[in-house]
Amino acid sequence: MSAKKIFKISGYSIIILFALIGLFLTGSFFAIKLGITNDPGNVDVNDRYFQEAYNKSLSGNLQGDTTSEKIAYIYYKIMVLDEFFPKNSKLILNAFNKNYSVYEAERMFDAVDLYLKDNKRYQQKITAAKNIIALRSDTGSRNNVFEWMNMEEWEVFKESVVKDKHTIDSVARLTDVEPRLITAMLVGEQIRLFDSKREEYKKWVAPLKILANEVKISLGVTGIKEWTAVSTEKYLKDQKSPFYIGKKYEHLLDFKTTNIEDERFKRLTDYNDHTYAYLYAALILKETLHQWKAAGFDISRRPEIIATLYNVGFEYSKPKADPRVGGSNINIKGKVYTFGALAYEFYYSGELINEFPYESKYYD
Repeated sequence: MSAKKIFKISGYSIIILFALIGLFLTGSFFAIKLGITNDPGNVDVNDRYFQEAYNKSLSGNLQGDTTSEKIAYIYYKIMVLDEFFPKNSKLILNAFNKNYSVYEAERMFDAVDLYLKDNKRYQQKITAAKNIIALRSDTGSRNNVFEWMNMEEWEVFKESVVKDKHTIDSVARLTDVEPRLITAMLVGEQIRLFDSKREEYKKWVAPLKILANEVKISLGVTGIKEWTAVSTEKYLKDQKSPFYIGKKYEHLLDFKTTNIEDERFKRLTDYNDHTYAYLYAALILKETLHQWKAAGFDISRRPEIIATLYNVGFEYSKPKADPRVGGSNINIKGKVYTFGALAYEFYYSGELINEFPYESKYYD
């Protein structure tokens, strides 16, 4: 083939190539302009689920929800999920334990639930948890199984006794009697006044958030009777008495004046300082516990018996294997309780547990 013919073929090939390139570019231009090349993608089959999950998180006000019910609900869901997918439950648990964000935890469950929405066993268990939370909301978060703790007066009492925490703790250190046990005696004496001293309560106790201070037969905030106070003082120094608790405590109630009766009354009824009211109460408990333990009956873990004996007095404290719970009947909103039962319910209720925790060092 001649060089001229080769050159001619090469020229045509180049022209055709450029024509094809031009055609491609022109076609691409018009395809873009007309939207022919646009890829609309696919709408995810679960798009509606994602939107509903997001809307739920907004309407549920989960961003700042740190209520105990909601936190318990999250932990319950984690336990349920652990039955089916332990790996995922541990991941959610780890994340939740870092910041206790109910919002983030619920969104993590939304992601998991996408794959479990048709799992009947899983959904039934989650629904059971929801029903418990709903029931809790219906009955009101303030409802307490101990009915008398649902009263407005109980909230006033709690605020009032917290003001005396330092004094109660100081007396506890002096006498080696648990602060919570001392407070349990206070509960019975104060609660009984909610009804019997109604007008005084509304006039002074509730507005000022103070403890009621008795000045008649029962004295002070802890309701010490004069003859019980006299016995308490006597037993501190009577080494032959079964109530004697040792030299360490002998001088805790020494008087500073010769007018003992007047000084005792002022001690117990002092409105500004309740130290002696708590001190007498603690020593009554200490002496009674010692009497029973020396007789072979340890009642230190029985606040209901201790309170009953505190209420009825030394003369009725007779150690035995089968002590009975009782004491004065206390009417609260038409329902009758005994002094011992009230002390027991408070002691084991968990109320004021931060201020007056269980302290085994006073028993062991």
